[in-house]
Amino acid sequence: MKKLKTSTLLLCAAMMFSCGNNTGNGALIGAGGGALLGGIIGNIIGKDTKATAIGAAIGSAVGAGGGALIGKKMDKAKAAAQAIENAKVEGITDANGQTVAVKVTFESGILFSSSSASLATAAKQSLTEFAGVLNQYNDADVAVKGYTDNQGWKNATAAESVKKNNELSLDRARSVQSYLIAQGVSISQIKSVEGLGEANPVADNSTAAGRQQNRRVEVYLYPSQNMIDAANNGTLK
Repeated sequence: MKKLKTSTLLLCAAMMFSCGNNTGNGALIGAGGGALLGGIIGNIIGKDTKATAIGAAIGSAVGAGGGALIGKKMDKAKAAAQAIENAKVEGITDANGQTVAVKVTFESGILFSSSSASLATAAKQSLTEFAGVLNQYNDADVAVKGYTDNQGWKNATAAESVKKNNELSLDRARSVQSYLIAQGVSISQIKSVEGLGEANPVADNSTAAGRQQNRRVEVYLYPSQNMIDAANNGTLK
């Protein structure tokens, strides 16, 4: 909770900076703003993926022209990811409709056997293709988030089950990270790997179909410091 509050304060500070300069589409605040943005997104993703939150953070660090360049770059990354089998791809957009981040979701049922963090053979092809996208867009930073449903474990108390689900979700996120690195993705590109267990369900845990959707690994691509600097300089390709 403390970490979430900290990220919220940072976000509010960034938004106040932008509003204080009366620059509706964002203020050119240079490399310092880019570093701030990276920290904000790193804390928000997995806890608050609303487009307004991430879009506001982008807007505080990048001017209108730079934002358009980033939007085009992230749209290309989104299109490349959409060709991957068994991947659900979504663009996170700002208030101007520009893509500021790309969210790629793999259901755990596709990636892993039940209660296991070992990658299924069929999943490796999808992750190999995804590694190719990350290598192509290596100026985008990456966050990996693992989740479970809220089902308890046999012979475990409720608290023990929550702990086990957190551990399993982290192990699965790390398995995805390790495989991507083995396929040539730079370890420095993957900025965070988290296991969030039962948190942030995307569907109803009271149904089998809903629980299947909640058992997932999400990977986010978002602007790196270098991408932000290039966008602000007008040199981002």
